[in-house]
Amino acid sequence: MSSLLSVSDIKDDVKYILDLASKIKAGEMEEKPLEGKTLAMIFQKSSTRTRVSFDVGMYQLGGRAIFLSSNDLQMGRGEPISDTAKVLSRFVDGIMIRAIKHSDVEELAKHADVPVINGLTDLEHPCQALADMLTIKEHLGDWEGKKICFVGDGNNVSNSLLLIAPLLGMDMSLVCPKGYEPNENILKTAQEYASENNTEITITDDIGLALQNVDAVFTDVWVSMGDEAEAKQREIDFAPFQVNSDLMSLANDGAIFLHCLPAIRGQEVTAEVIDGPQSVIYDEAENRMHAQKAILYYYMKD
Repeated sequence: MSSLLSVSDIKDDVKYILDLASKIKAGEMEEKPLEGKTLAMIFQKSSTRTRVSFDVGMYQLGGRAIFLSSNDLQMGRGEPISDTAKVLSRFVDGIMIRAIKHSDVEELAKHADVPVINGLTDLEHPCQALADMLTIKEHLGDWEGKKICFVGDGNNVSNSLLLIAPLLGMDMSLVCPKGYEPNENILKTAQEYASENNTEITITDDIGLALQNVDAVFTDVWVSMGDEAEAKQREIDFAPFQVNSDLMSLANDGAIFLHCLPAIRGQEVTAEVIDGPQSVIYDEAENRMHAQKAILYYYMKD
């Protein structure tokens, strides 16, 4: 059973899914292709964009979604993930899970008989990466030959961007404080993809180097869910990496700014940037739904 746990799971079909998302957004696809289908949505973490976009997206495709928090499931009271996976597979046609640990999603997919979609884990956020790429194409015209830069923590969002960028012919730089680099295995795979596609991956703590020839600048909160105990130290370590007008001026003319949201204005990004003319954050947020509708179609259509 095929599932979307990582960008690597759709390595050969990234462009197809993004083209599908564009067609769905433009109203060029069949109506209600998932009529009669049901998606179970498991949330171990709070959510705005993931919950609403999957719920509305499933409805617009003709199906329905069921919201299940940890408190709603026996899994939250100690039932094995394997039992939850096997039981839900008898009831629904797909499972989306927003989890604390990536290993939980892997375990769920291992025992499920229906597709499992990673709605966010501590390791990756593939749905966000697809929405980001859809947004880049809409604003920059294409992916080939473009360069993106992620400023900040080597977290789940940056991990998925590292994997997807070279698959679409883009260079990527990630600039972060020492000690906050991306996952080593993710980086190794991303570098392999870059070699296969004649693109470059750069990891550095030099802002000037990272922003050279950049067409799109990304950032994320300095303190992700689960990192609250490190908040004070992170605020100190990341302070020099705030995305402000000076930093944006180092990128190419016409460069766009993206953020997966929620954002803390005055910390990882200034209000001047995130609310300014280079920001495309609301197009990016909307595209979560269109990208995810393409994912749902790809994995759940008969």
